[in-house]
Amino acid sequence: MRRPTVGVLALQGGVAEHIEMLGRLGASTRLVRRAEHLTGLDALVLPGGESSTIDRLTRLFDVRDPLIEAIRGGLPTLGTCAGLIMLASQIDDPAPGQQSLGVMDIGVSRNAFGSQVDSAEVTLAWKGTAVDAVRAAFIRAPIVTRLGGAVEALAEHEGKVVAVRQGHLLGISFHPELTGDPSVHQELLASLE
Repeated sequence: MRRPTVGVLALQGGVAEHIEMLGRLGASTRLVRRAEHLTGLDALVLPGGESSTIDRLTRLFDVRDPLIEAIRGGLPTLGTCAGLIMLASQIDDPAPGQQSLGVMDIGVSRNAFGSQVDSAEVTLAWKGTAVDAVRAAFIRAPIVTRLGGAVEALAEHEGKVVAVRQGHLLGISFHPELTGDPSVHQELLASLE
C-alpha cells in the first residue's frame, strides 16, 4: 500500500513538529509554500503559529486561493490552533485586515484562553473515532464560538468547544504535536483509508 503524502503549510508556525509526527506515523510529508506544492497531496495540515501572519503570507505567496480550492475540493485537512482560525468562516476578533479561508462553518475567537503565560497541558475527553482521550497543549488557544449545522464538536475544555469536525475537515484549538500524542494525526490519516 502506498504511503500517504501529507502537506504541511510551511509559511510560519509549528511546521517541524507536524512533519516529525506524520513521519513517525508512516506518512510522506511535503512542505507547502506555493500552489504547485498542493498537487498530489492526500491530506493537508495547517499548523499553529500566528494566524494573522499566516493569513498575510498565504496572500503574499499567492497560495490562499489554491488552498481554498483544494480544501473545498475535498482535500482532508487538519487545522491546529492558528490553523483552526484559518479554516473558520468567521473570526469574532480578527486582527486588522485579517481574513480566513472560510471553508469550515464555524466562528472562532482568538487567544480565548489567555496569553502565553496561561499555556496549559491537559487531557481532553475526545469524541473522535480511535481514542477516548487526547493529550493537548493550549498556547494562546482559540475557541469555537459558533457551530454550523454540519459541524460536530469533538472536545471541550473549561466548557468551551476546542475541537470540531465537518466532513473531511478537522479543526482543533490545541497542539497534540507538542505533547507527542499521535491520536488526532492518526484520525486524519485514518480518514484516507
